[in-house]
Amino acid sequence: MKRLPRWSSRVVAWSFGLMLALVLTVAGQVAAAAEVATLALTGRMGERALLMIEGQANVLSVGQSHAGAKLLAWQGDQALVEHNGTRVLLRVGATPVVFAGGTQPVSSGREIVLSAGPGGHFITGGAINGQAVQFMVDTGATMVAMSQRDAQRLGLDLRNARLSMAQTANGPVPVQQVSLTRVRVAGVEISNVDAIVLPASMPHVLLGNSFLTRFQMRRDNDVMRLQLR
Repeated sequence: MKRLPRWSSRVVAWSFGLMLALVLTVAGQVAAAAEVATLALTGRMGERALLMIEGQANVLSVGQSHAGAKLLAWQGDQALVEHNGTRVLLRVGATPVVFAGGTQPVSSGREIVLSAGPGGHFITGGAINGQAVQFMVDTGATMVAMSQRDAQRLGLDLRNARLSMAQTANGPVPVQQVSLTRVRVAGVEISNVDAIVLPASMPHVLLGNSFLTRFQMRRDNDVMRLQLR
């Protein structure tokens, strides 16, 4: 058997190492991709929902499941969908909901652990007064903030809400101040949380400081820990 020149052996070893590195990189990307799921409601046909799941169009009737997503019910023009145990409300044309590995909240009874999703945002499912909502943590918001549309869906009584002005990126806007009976994230529930209702449409309910200050908050890179005070 003819032996390879010494330089050829080095080339073969280098080529094998490069191929191995490429395989490991691709495997890592595939694994990372497997941990990310996106859901979006793109249309409604009677009682059926046209859902984009992982970029693929699927038509689901109430009670049907596909790729870990299940259409539970319609709440007005919004679809209540469960994805691997987490319930979210989807609206046609709204920003897709992203589930990244670890973005679902973990609770030990007194502590909530959140992991940042794409863009560095902390987005999680939760509930207000027992109704499912999609929260986005906003440490710059004084209170929990939601759109008027969400407030109506949640059945909040705005007749006696206190009127005030709030400063937003688009300037001052009139808002209505209310008190939320219960706000739940993971297994932790807080009572009597102040909130504001804005007239503009919003893709998420902002989880502001009227909720966050009930916790000792610590952030380690892409992980946020909320320890009940």
